[in-house]
Amino acid sequence: MRLPRRQFLQLAAGAVALPALSRIARAQLYPTRPVRVIEGFGAGGTPDIVARLLGQWLSERFGQPFVIENRTGATGNIATEAVARAAPDGHTLLLATSANSINATLYQKLNFNFIRDIAPVAGLIRTPLVMEVNPSLPAKTVPEFIAYAKANPGKVNMASGGTGTPQHVAGELFSSMTGVSMVHVPYRGALAFPDLLAGQVQVMFGVLPSSIGYIRAGKLRPLAVTTAVRSDELPDVPTVGDFVPGFEASGWQGVGAPKDTPAEIVDKLNREINAGLTDPKIKARLAELGAIVFSGSPADFGNFIVNEVEKWGKVIRAANIKPE
Repeated sequence: MRLPRRQFLQLAAGAVALPALSRIARAQLYPTRPVRVIEGFGAGGTPDIVARLLGQWLSERFGQPFVIENRTGATGNIATEAVARAAPDGHTLLLATSANSINATLYQKLNFNFIRDIAPVAGLIRTPLVMEVNPSLPAKTVPEFIAYAKANPGKVNMASGGTGTPQHVAGELFSSMTGVSMVHVPYRGALAFPDLLAGQVQVMFGVLPSSIGYIRAGKLRPLAVTTAVRSDELPDVPTVGDFVPGFEASGWQGVGAPKDTPAEIVDKLNREINAGLTDPKIKARLAELGAIVFSGSPADFGNFIVNEVEKWGKVIRAANIKPE
């Protein structure tokens, strides 16, 4: 039967509108069950603390539990792959970190592509690293350190929390931008501190929350923080960029979801996460971690990720860094 033109157009318009209405309805109902937030590092670390702060906030806002799942191993790759393979319905989220932007180049045979397979939802925090030295080293400023390292090639040992960690690549970026030569000595996480305190290694681009106690006790000397702005925790300490123009490095954390997660759900999560970042209690706890809040749209976070992957990819390739 041939339909009158007006009736045909009405039906066609309704058919087009149905998917949009369905998406909107899903977003309005979301979440319909508990949400998993998967993070790739152990309990008690900064990613875990941030994930639990976020989970509690979102649970209260959405009326469904946001359950934190620690899926450790392979510097976050196991957790990321689990989210990349999950259903794109907003009920599985990733606590993404700076390790993801490094691993994208460091590991050649991942079963996922971080940029392609993880949809950006929201940025959370950036955490400064601090360029710190054993007090026995004569350098008291970044320029003095550069001069000392150039005058003593091969004699400055740089500790890190492991090959390919943010501490390691930050040090390699510093080397490439200043022309200094440092011998990289990888450790497992915080195990670098005893040797740094004993003077067996001379410098580390350390994680601020782990370093602040030693700095305040006078056991380590901070030369600079690695972010573009000074840290509230060390207000008298300059930035590396004050002496090495263009230098910037930080740990970061944000939220991702499986690709093809409906935009309406991503936007809904983004709004609530950004609201949480303005909550006084959450802001105070993040400040205790030395964190700098960076919020914005999903597109803002996506652009940030692309830039970070490109930046650290160049460093990794230039330094020929291979995973352990």
